Amino acid sequence: MKRLSVLIRTKNEERNIQRAIRSVQGLADEIVVLDSGSEDNTIKLARGMGAKVFFKEWEGYSQQINYGIELCQGEWIFLLDADEELTEELRDSIREAISTQEYKAYMVNRRTYYMGRFLSHAWQPEWRVRLFKKGHVRFEGALHEKAIFSGKAGKLKGYLNHYSFKSLNHQYKKLVEYARLMAKAMKEEGRSFRLYKLLLNPFWDTFKVYFLKLGFLEGLRGISIAFSTFFYVFLKYLFLWEMELKEKYGDELWK
Repeated sequence: MKRLSVLIRTKNEERNIQRAIRSVQGLADEIVVLDSGSEDNTIKLARGMGAKVFFKEWEGYSQQINYGIELCQGEWIFLLDADEELTEELRDSIREAISTQEYKAYMVNRRTYYMGRFLSHAWQPEWRVRLFKKGHVRFEGALHEKAIFSGKAGKLKGYLNHYSFKSLNHQYKKLVEYARLMAKAMKEEGRSFRLYKLLLNPFWDTFKVYFLKLGFLEGLRGISIAFSTFFYVFLKYLFLWEMELKEKYGDELWK
């Protein structure tokens, strides 16, 4: 049985996939790429670097992960997004965790590269369960998938570097889509639009990221992140309101 499988979900990631795979070569016993319909060179590049490539139509973040886990043959699984890479310290920490097996699930701190450097305060720390023994963790959630497992998770040393945005234009396009998906998830959970949340929550979330998380120490980057936080939270409640209106008025809403 293989010791460690690395699972990477992809769609049109030719810009990132080689960096991601390179960061786990020599550590992983197998690299599994689950693609959801790339139209660029993602698949060719992944196969050229020794990855096993599979296809599954996109059904959702958690669904893709859970399906991909079943494709992995390793005793341990590490989840890696295509726009991420492991630092050397994290690689060493993974080896030690698998060797000692003190926990069955481990969290890693992901740090984001934003406008020319890694953030030290805003969006930090960002602990996510990424390493776990197969069969002990499953994932739920429409947008920000949540790891479901029993017991306590350990914490790995080192960082998972995240190169999420190519530009401000790219960032805001993603934020609009994330806001829409989150509104859809909220509606499916039975949550209703409330005007006070539209008016208050964007300010509260912005306050948290800029002051409580010390985002102001990031300089102009912190101001940009604070504004994008306000934009995202405000927009997700607007989308929820629109969905309720469409449910009530149908196609007449925008006529």
